[in-house]
Amino acid sequence: MKDSPAFPSGEGPLLPFEGPCIAGAFVKRVKRFSVALETGAETIWVHSNNSGSMLGLTRPGSPVLASRAANPKRKLHYTQEAVWLGETEGARPVEGRGFWTGVNTSVPNRMLEAAFHAGRLPFAQGYNRIAREVKRGASRLDACLAGPELPPLWVECKNVTMVEDGVACFPDAASERGRKHLLELMDIVRQGERACMFYLVQRADGACFGPADCIDPEYARLFYEALAQGVEMHAWRARVCPEGVLLQGEIPVLEAPCLGV
Repeated sequence: MKDSPAFPSGEGPLLPFEGPCIAGAFVKRVKRFSVALETGAETIWVHSNNSGSMLGLTRPGSPVLASRAANPKRKLHYTQEAVWLGETEGARPVEGRGFWTGVNTSVPNRMLEAAFHAGRLPFAQGYNRIAREVKRGASRLDACLAGPELPPLWVECKNVTMVEDGVACFPDAASERGRKHLLELMDIVRQGERACMFYLVQRADGACFGPADCIDPEYARLFYEALAQGVEMHAWRARVCPEGVLLQGEIPVLEAPCLGV
């Protein structure tokens, strides 16, 4: 794999994109799942799988990366991957004066699996099998890890795109589903198994992680309750470039309330 200016020499993205991305300027977002991009020659519509508010990431004119869909029969042939935060020249990013923020919410699940197989996850040491989208009771969790003489390790993944004063925060919109996952993970721990959250921070300026109580106070309360009950909270920072997504390293999770919790 060729070196990219966005990555350290000799190290490529753990999750490469399918083929070259297209770049365009953000025009508007409709019903959350469709985004219009101005590419210079034309305006095209791309799919967004992000159901959050994408707070601060929907400014007209912002550069956007979109990858080609694997399914050629899909109505929208491209998927929004990232939005540039930083200086621009026209609709082009100024290298070294900003960063790409990954908004594709399928990336954390795929990154978890890729990092597991690459042996990059210390919390998964000793586990040798991973299953995706596993049903437990009335819920379906993102992954379940198994290993010899080890309790099942249930993992729920979340994508993080909001940063306030250096703190990466989740969620960026009130999340009933997110609260349900925390309750489910607490129940798993009470049953004697392991459970954890895997928060993937797809932007460069998050120095630590905490729940966004200003957005969803109940999620923040449940977050700290789950942490106290033994649910493991892991936040990892990723770096995005036009070639793909690189997993960088784990960042601290605030044990004390942040942002006014």
